[in-house]
Amino acid sequence: MNEIKIFCPATIANLSCGFDVLGLCLDNVGDEMIIKKSTTKGIRITKIVGADLPLETEQNVAGVAALALIEAVEAKLGPITIGFDIEIYKNIKAGSGIGSSAASAAGAVFGINALLESPFEIKDLVQFAMQGEKLACGNAHADNVAPALLGGFTLVRSYTPLDIIKIESPSELYATVVHPQIELKTSDARSVLKQNVSLKSAIMQWGNVGGLIAGLYTQDYDLIGRSLHDEIVEPIRSVLIPGFDLIKQTALENGALGSGISGSGPSIFALSKGAATAQKIAKAMSAVYEEMNLPYEIHVSKVNDQGMKII
Repeated sequence: MNEIKIFCPATIANLSCGFDVLGLCLDNVGDEMIIKKSTTKGIRITKIVGADLPLETEQNVAGVAALALIEAVEAKLGPITIGFDIEIYKNIKAGSGIGSSAASAAGAVFGINALLESPFEIKDLVQFAMQGEKLACGNAHADNVAPALLGGFTLVRSYTPLDIIKIESPSELYATVVHPQIELKTSDARSVLKQNVSLKSAIMQWGNVGGLIAGLYTQDYDLIGRSLHDEIVEPIRSVLIPGFDLIKQTALENGALGSGISGSGPSIFALSKGAATAQKIAKAMSAVYEEMNLPYEIHVSKVNDQGMKII
């Protein structure tokens, strides 16, 4: 195989209570990438469509992630005599809060690994994709790249050493995501966070993380809903998002199990049981932003249990 075309899915990270450790993979929202083998060594970003992003390899999240993978492959197998050309077709807006940088970073390592006949398992690719996230926001977090690569829900139990657990999604769980057309950089959204939290808040957060994981494993939708509560990050970040409180209230009033900030924002997610409820929530969310005269995009998606897909 000399060329591969892949679908690189969008993701929702944090999921209210799981800051930097929880994420899920969306099914019908994402970028596409074409990666080709080249006789010229090195990594080149040859085309980007849909976004104004740098073509320079060391300044592009896909390029940085790919370089990290190549370095590890050469350490494992010896020098590589070929190179790779990467085309990126962006459908996820940068700064939207649904894993734009993660899709590019994860897609690059997934595609190159496949063209090299898979020297690394999929789960092992997360560490390389994280280097793209580090370039994007200064922090090598895995809560977007892990679900993008593995699919379903993922829990980052530990970063040192990296330990990631995949959790299958309950069969009727759907996500609705609304993206007000403003950009909120992850680095800016991280800068407003406090470095210390109270023990009381931490205990409440631990309980909700445990409850959410238990709810996913047991397919207890009510428990999932009760656990989608963020005591620490959402109260600080929500003020950066237009109409956040009203959107969240509207989602809950229309049947959402829970609602919160998608990643670092400004997108807002809601989880629900069943496609009909998810569509009802989407209509209600849309009405709020239409009343505010604020442009937006809205997505309704089942949870994608596969992750990256070869087209």
